[in-house]
Amino acid sequence: MISPYEKCPIYENENYLLRFIEVSDVSDLLSVYSDEKAVPFFNSDNCNGNFHCTLLEHVQGMIEAWQWEYKQKGFVRWSIIDKKIQHAIGTIELFNRHADDYFNDCGILRLDLRSDYEQTEHIFEILSLIIPSTFELFNCQMIATKVPPFASNRKLAVEQLGFTASMEKLIGGHDGKTYTDYYVLKK
Repeated sequence: MISPYEKCPIYENENYLLRFIEVSDVSDLLSVYSDEKAVPFFNSDNCNGNFHCTLLEHVQGMIEAWQWEYKQKGFVRWSIIDKKIQHAIGTIELFNRHADDYFNDCGILRLDLRSDYEQTEHIFEILSLIIPSTFELFNCQMIATKVPPFASNRKLAVEQLGFTASMEKLIGGHDGKTYTDYYVLKK
């Protein structure tokens, strides 16, 4: 399989398209990252920066940083396009994490959605597009995604995909902090 850093794969069904983020997504993504109801669901564990953005130029800066990380083979960030309205309604980030904790050799999946899409059926359908290829694509033995305790729709969706709650703690590489509330799917 070709590395996702050589050619970013595209995933789609009749409702959604997942493709590499583009600067042209900036206006749509401003509606995601300025959505105060959506921000608590974002996984910013071990990240630098604030993901609540109310200015177009801040979202543009995030997109440029994500594209730079991709070139460095840090992670892949896809825009989630709702094909019915032809707008980006969120992003998905994936990378293989190498660390000295339980989440070593683990595909970390971050899902940022506009709050009106934070519903079980939308989350399940979107993640169903990318989960089947993640183990091979990122050469990992496990996939982990953060599900805060209040995220009941997200919890139902990931459980339907086979994820289970983990009591293990992710130890931040940047700051040494411990992070919890991860659900895992093993190969």
